[in-house]
Amino acid sequence: MNHEESIQELYKLQGRLSAYEHAVSLMYYDGVTTAPKGTASNRAHSTGILTEEMYRISTSSETMELLEALDQEYRDREVTDDPEETKIRRMIYLMLKDIRDMQKIPMEEFVAYQELLVKSEDVWHTAKETSDFALFAPYLEEIFRTVRKFAGYCAPDKNVYDYWLNEYEPGISMAVCDEFFRTLKSRLVPLIREIQERPQVDDSFLHGYFPVEQQDQLSRYLMDLIRLDRDHCGLSTTEHPFTTSLGSHLDERITTNYKTDYFAASMYSVIHEGGHALYDTGSDEAFAYTVLDGGVSMGIHESQSRFYENIIGRSRGFTSHILPKIRELFPESMSNVTEEQFYKAINLAQPSLIRTEADEVTYCLHVMIRYELEKLLLAGDLSVKDLPSEWNRKYKEYLGIEVPDDRHGVLQDSHWSGGLIGYFPSYALGNAYGAQFLKKMKETVDVDRCVQNGDLAPVNEWNRTHIWQYGSLYTPAQILERALKEPFDPAIYMDYLEKKYREIYGI
Repeated sequence: MNHEESIQELYKLQGRLSAYEHAVSLMYYDGVTTAPKGTASNRAHSTGILTEEMYRISTSSETMELLEALDQEYRDREVTDDPEETKIRRMIYLMLKDIRDMQKIPMEEFVAYQELLVKSEDVWHTAKETSDFALFAPYLEEIFRTVRKFAGYCAPDKNVYDYWLNEYEPGISMAVCDEFFRTLKSRLVPLIREIQERPQVDDSFLHGYFPVEQQDQLSRYLMDLIRLDRDHCGLSTTEHPFTTSLGSHLDERITTNYKTDYFAASMYSVIHEGGHALYDTGSDEAFAYTVLDGGVSMGIHESQSRFYENIIGRSRGFTSHILPKIRELFPESMSNVTEEQFYKAINLAQPSLIRTEADEVTYCLHVMIRYELEKLLLAGDLSVKDLPSEWNRKYKEYLGIEVPDDRHGVLQDSHWSGGLIGYFPSYALGNAYGAQFLKKMKETVDVDRCVQNGDLAPVNEWNRTHIWQYGSLYTPAQILERALKEPFDPAIYMDYLEKKYREIYGI
């Protein structure tokens, strides 16, 4: 076939695979939101069949001949700045990278692992409800055993954890993460100590009774405020909030979890997941149904979710703007709360049990704990059966917190049940990326004024122009370089935290 026909086949292949991914994603979304208990085996059966078909299509001789011929054609060409050529080159690279890794994994093992994850997440939900880690442990052991084996297949000369870190954030390794966390910890620990020595902020009015119906109204209000397109973004509830794209960025789903005794948990889940959805739905329309659709890495993705959740959502301007709506929805608890009281309560900084509800200052310590545990587990220096005790020990060491049970400890996150080993450092990296994006954004956008007025259009447009529109067209490093015009510097994140929290606590 000629060049034009090959390109048409390339798009057709991606469209076909995206349809299978759409079906698998729909089953996953249904399974963790509205599916009846007891239906996991049914979904695992269908997931196994669909992923086997995806494996066969991806690794077929026809697919490889097409991709390798195009790859050779573009290798023989001089690289140009033509946007279409850049797009095709990137598609070919990403597809070949993933398929060549897939080929190294026996199909029956690849399919069995997808089925395992469906069952694992179902068991995790029950284990968390009952605080029964022993119920979940056999599944987690199998997940860690499998990810070790798969890393060995795909990159036998590479450290297992380095392989998986790089899968979520290309270019990242344990050496990079170790240095990054050392930089943060050297300034976080003294800041936390200074805050603990000051009189604590009163946040008692955030705890009480807040009906789910009113919380749901607040969620819809917040989605509109951050300018999510609700024709293409839905909201549902689940045990552990997440965001997923169904087929393409044209169908985005976010989830939350309503706690009737603490409305702020859901409020910030919606803003956090909304940040993910803004990134995905902001992808170039031309990328739909291709491997370029959606965010390039979890670090860049978390930079957007954490940016909206914290840098925007916990800012003085934002809390001031939304307080009238919150008073309207929860008059019994919130009618007499001042803007200053609300701002400080929302930014209360103190060690806590739950990562997703942690304040900005202590949050990265939660991530460090998970990072260190993953290193130990993958290296074989910690067994799954001993994971709860080591989790509890680290929470005591890092945060001074006694973990009361596994539900509030080792079972609190859904990530490991879904096989997301190596994901957690992305949250901390995202925090740091987001602070540096803010600094750059402020050179051309009056962010504080926009947020105070409830007009996030200029903020969103900056992110769309510099980050969202590119989907996976560029690497994370290229996105940072193009947006920042300077090297990534985690010290900027610490500067942001110290300035904000020293002002709040009068340090």
